[in-house]
Amino acid sequence: MAKGFKRAFASLALAGTALIAAPAIGQSDPTGKSEQGDVAVTIYNSGQALVQDVRQIAIPQGRTRIEFPDVSSRIRAETLSFDAAGTTIVEQNFDYDLLTPGKLMEKAVGETITLVRTNPATGAETRERAKVLSVAGGVVVQIGNRIEVLRDDGLPVRAVFDKVPDNLRARPTLSVTVDSARGGTRPVSLRYLTPGLGWSADYVALYDEVKGTVDMQGWVTLTNQTGTTFEAAKTMLVAGNVQTQNNNRYGRPSPPPPPPPPRGSIDSMGTESPDRERLGDFYLYPLDERTTIANAQTKQVSFLDVTAVPASKVYTRTIGWLQSDNEPQKAASEIAFSSSRNGGLGDALPAGTVRFYQRDARGTPQFIGENSVGHTPMGSRLSLSTGEAFDVSVEATVMARTKIASEEYERSARYRVIEDGRVRQVQIDRAKDFYRTTMRYRVTNARPVPVNVEVTQAGLDRGYWSNDFRVVSENLKGEQINLDRRKWTVPVPANGDYELTVVYETRY
Repeated sequence: MAKGFKRAFASLALAGTALIAAPAIGQSDPTGKSEQGDVAVTIYNSGQALVQDVRQIAIPQGRTRIEFPDVSSRIRAETLSFDAAGTTIVEQNFDYDLLTPGKLMEKAVGETITLVRTNPATGAETRERAKVLSVAGGVVVQIGNRIEVLRDDGLPVRAVFDKVPDNLRARPTLSVTVDSARGGTRPVSLRYLTPGLGWSADYVALYDEVKGTVDMQGWVTLTNQTGTTFEAAKTMLVAGNVQTQNNNRYGRPSPPPPPPPPRGSIDSMGTESPDRERLGDFYLYPLDERTTIANAQTKQVSFLDVTAVPASKVYTRTIGWLQSDNEPQKAASEIAFSSSRNGGLGDALPAGTVRFYQRDARGTPQFIGENSVGHTPMGSRLSLSTGEAFDVSVEATVMARTKIASEEYERSARYRVIEDGRVRQVQIDRAKDFYRTTMRYRVTNARPVPVNVEVTQAGLDRGYWSNDFRVVSENLKGEQINLDRRKWTVPVPANGDYELTVVYETRY
């Protein structure tokens, strides 16, 4: 719909009473309160939710159409489950075309409406019957033998409609045609999946560098973009990545999920089990009380509150193979802690964002950085970067690189040739070439206290042909983390530096 038409129609004050056909069972006043019953909502990290709604409805015997307003406007109708004693479902329809001024005018194309114009000077009203011809780029109407375009000229004009079209709803409405073997009031259960309801974890961490501890609060952040408010709902949260096809064939298409943010490092994955209810391979977090999840609302509920968890500051930098810096590079400043039962947070961590604070000299908490974590089992060791260190830097330099020719030969290529129907095997002898590389890592510290900096050399693994690399000299003992990486924990004095020198022999 063109912007000009939206502006023009926004100035038309809708008036008149909608004339609606005989109501179906369950139909209600569009301005009335919610028609939901006993609602239970299970919300997943993926932005999907399972809604279960039990309503008491009087159903007559025979075939009847029942309307259920206040369902999610993004309902995946193909997932609907309907259950009522003594009934069988014949047909279901989901009306997601909601009653708006623009939609009302679109549905009036080809119909006759009343235009009421008010004279600004005298206040006198004039009424004219007009046939709506088009709403493409603007509202075109026929009044008698003339054609007019409704303009956004500020003049008071009202459009009066004779009725509300049958397929426009004030609220998202599901209609179900059922065949009932008997009449009477009974509980009717609806169950369906919907996108638009999601949750994530948000963590607030207060780090004490002097004591070496962190206080952490965990908050569940609920979001509702379904177009519907869920009143006094029993709410259950599921932590874990549940696979869904997300084929929302009805209602608005679901937007693609945003790319995941960079995540902090899990140094070691935990193996402890928390005291949480499980559902298959997922954890359940029920909210203690019923809660109203309003449309377009963000709601937070606490689920974790621990104090004085041991934590430490860590400085790190990872360097690529043969990387030679033009100038020193800042080390990453990280805070390390555990989620274990003893000496840690004592719980599994649902995916979310951890925001760190630290008190200044006046005792006021100040924000020092944030990072995200994935679903993390209890007992894990985490190290989350909060930014770059102002006073700690690492400069990597390739000091020397020479080629070493091996005197031995290796039969490293072998293939077969077919000549005149006969197979002949060919072997090629190739010499091995080795390289000797001397790297210097200069670590500087402008802080008034000594620090340890973890320097990691990456890029050592180049595939099966290059696994024969050697560290032939290092002035500080390193730790081989895996085939690709070697790490040194470099002690740097206060207001000083340290030069780490390492000699490698490699095939590359």
